[in-house]
Amino acid sequence: MSNEDWMAWIGRTELVEDDICLAQALAAAATLEPPSASLSAGAPLPPLWHWFYFLPRAPQSKLGSDGHPQRGGFIPPIPYPRRMFAGARLRFHQPLLIGQPARREGVIRNITQKTGRTGPLAFVTVGYQIYQGDTLCIEEEQDIVYREPGAPVPAPTPVELPPVNDAITRAITPDTRLLFRFSALTFNAHRIHYDRPYAQQEEGYPGLVVHGPLVAVLLMELARHNTTRPITGFSFRSQAPLFDLAPFRLIARFTDDRVELEAQGPDGVTALSATAELG
Repeated sequence: MSNEDWMAWIGRTELVEDDICLAQALAAAATLEPPSASLSAGAPLPPLWHWFYFLPRAPQSKLGSDGHPQRGGFIPPIPYPRRMFAGARLRFHQPLLIGQPARREGVIRNITQKTGRTGPLAFVTVGYQIYQGDTLCIEEEQDIVYREPGAPVPAPTPVELPPVNDAITRAITPDTRLLFRFSALTFNAHRIHYDRPYAQQEEGYPGLVVHGPLVAVLLMELARHNTTRPITGFSFRSQAPLFDLAPFRLIARFTDDRVELEAQGPDGVTALSATAELG
């Protein structure tokens, strides 16, 4: 299928409904720690936790060899085998309420093709609006990147990370239990997160890959647990992969109206940067 054929997917829409059930929120709290207070029916769902709902439920026979659902429905059938959730921009208008029905309206906003270091790249921009009743709660725009396989990725060389002044930090040990639980929470069968031989031999990674959305959620948790102000916006950009080979560090720097966030790999390289806007 040519690039011109992919363009036919621009404007394609998708509607997914979910009940924002309490059980899923409690499972997320047990995974992320420290668990949030007041997780009960009718309580606000913490920001970004909508990623644990509206999940793709492709039949087992419709999964690709990498564990992703086969493309060609809502997402165009781009043939490049490597897929990455590269970034997103969100506005939180009203909190989703636990235990109440919600719907997510999606649309393919743009598809572009470029050439990178590993060869051709395709960028798919997807817009979402999430409602409860007639109330618009969340607006989100996601960037999904597809690419050809590249050279093997070397393991990062751990260094002694210098202390960070005027910031809040947290060390995360991304062991296999955490990665498994997050895959389960998001119904994500991508094998790079749990199948070490596949991740190493087929995709050239030195270890299991930490989910980009997991890192983004952990940064959001660091921000919201250290402020009493509502978080009205969030954006993030993935810059380098993290692996289950060593701990990584989260950093939050508070200013008057925002929180600058960063996840540093064991080599000190920024793996993911984000900004949370405060109301």
